[in-house]
Amino acid sequence: MTTADPAMVEGRLAAPKELSDKLVSLLLWIFIGGMTVAILLPLGLLLIRSFRDPQGAFVGLRNYQKYFESTALFEAFFNSVFVSLVTALIVIPIAFLYAYGLSRTSMRWKGMFRAMIFVPLLMPGLLKAIALVYLFGNQGILKGMLLGHSVYGPIGIILASVLWTFPHAVLVIGVALMNADRRLYQAAEILNTSSLRTFLAVTWPACRYGVITAFLAVFVMVFTDFGIAKVIGGDMSLLATDIYKEVVGQQNFEMGAVISIILLIPAVVVFVLERLTAGRQSAQITGKSLPFIPKPHAINDGLFFSFCLIVAAIMVLILGMAQFAALIKFWPYNLNLTLSNYLFDLEGVGWENFWNSLKMSLSAATLGTIVVFIGATLVEKAWFDVVASKILHMLALLPMAIPGLVLGLSYLMFINDPRNPLEFLYGSMSILVISTTVHLYTVPHLTALTGLKGLSREIDMVNLSLRTPIWRSFLRVILPTNIPTILDIWLYIFLRAMTTLSAAIFLYTSQTKLAAIAVIHVDETGNTAAAAALGMLVVYACLFFRLMHYVISHSILRHFQAWRGTGKPA
Repeated sequence: MTTADPAMVEGRLAAPKELSDKLVSLLLWIFIGGMTVAILLPLGLLLIRSFRDPQGAFVGLRNYQKYFESTALFEAFFNSVFVSLVTALIVIPIAFLYAYGLSRTSMRWKGMFRAMIFVPLLMPGLLKAIALVYLFGNQGILKGMLLGHSVYGPIGIILASVLWTFPHAVLVIGVALMNADRRLYQAAEILNTSSLRTFLAVTWPACRYGVITAFLAVFVMVFTDFGIAKVIGGDMSLLATDIYKEVVGQQNFEMGAVISIILLIPAVVVFVLERLTAGRQSAQITGKSLPFIPKPHAINDGLFFSFCLIVAAIMVLILGMAQFAALIKFWPYNLNLTLSNYLFDLEGVGWENFWNSLKMSLSAATLGTIVVFIGATLVEKAWFDVVASKILHMLALLPMAIPGLVLGLSYLMFINDPRNPLEFLYGSMSILVISTTVHLYTVPHLTALTGLKGLSREIDMVNLSLRTPIWRSFLRVILPTNIPTILDIWLYIFLRAMTTLSAAIFLYTSQTKLAAIAVIHVDETGNTAAAAALGMLVVYACLFFRLMHYVISHSILRHFQAWRGTGKPA
């Protein structure tokens, strides 16, 4: 019996590994090429269009000069900054107190309060605006609370934006508050430090970057939003609504491109600041930190319970008002309940819009989850091609800095360019799926990276020593252990795709009109009840899939615990 030559064995092992690395590198550059076509090329064409006239001739900065010379157009910039800043200043303290109650007190009903955070995420922004109109409008049941002021305009925009951005702010600040080192609080207690001093010296330094991150995130979300202002903005002009007016109302694509670039620049700046502060926040956590366990305190627990209960009640009131609006015959003169609003007997509007949204969202969630998770795996695991990994990661972060309205307009110009071989995509459901997936790409990408980083480096070292191809490790180790993360990514994309509006507003046709877009058109006809009914269909679908996600996730968790021997088989 002969002994195998070690060099031959090494060669046989190295050959498949080398082939695997080459295939992974090729896949990396394919992803980079796809992201370039999906993001950089459309934005580049949008930028070029802003320097041209309607005939295509280069005019330099003339379009920008025309914009800044227009008082009405330039005023929209300051209006956008104003409502974004005021919204952030209102929502951050409320979100901080709510998140503090969940993470730093022993108050009752924490599970219910955590579930209530997601209520606004189930509602399209336009549905929130409709509910506010029924509450505070000219015929609203609570209009007296505005002291004679109109809900149409900055008040309505700010109220709806606070409700919309509240969940995002709570989730960001909540993570910062949960990552607390118990040892510091124990030391403060031993030193008999006052509660105020403990907060200023221990709590605030540990979570301030999370608060700043949430503030910047809220600012850019409101700054770039379109749907809320369209329904409840009244005569107040904002950059996002001006883009819509220029393109749809006046067919002035060049000025629409100019306003899009102006909208894009502050969004990119704020995004960079948000990323920097988010990075500093993550640096606060060390491997020696101990989890904070709140102690019961009757007064604090009672106060925070009351506060969270009021906030949750407001969210229930908004959702309940939206449902009531969808069921009444004619506000405010005939409040009898009816299901006729769900018949949508309007030309071009009906259940087909809801099915379009459902089909698009399911497709975007499925496609997006596959693409995002594979892309994140390439970024995290392909150490042998650091340059390509970093390029792909940078491209994956870009969509968060691009307003959906800007992305949608850039896609419209890109797809309609006669030199583009992808022109056949215009008017199809595919372009809506692609644009939505790209628009929502960054958050799932970061989520996937977080899940992938949870795998021990020892597993990677074993695979490396055994020269296991990355695709085999992906199928046997990475994919099974990250199923909960994959489910979370799928749900996030689905919910956002069902409720988002701006990325698709320029790309739909009469056959592919989505429910969120149809709500605007129905509301413009004055049939607010039907608009609310269509919006509530979106809520029903989001709630159904959220519950399905909960059941599936907990079932998988129980089976995993049983497999690990720490729980009972399901």
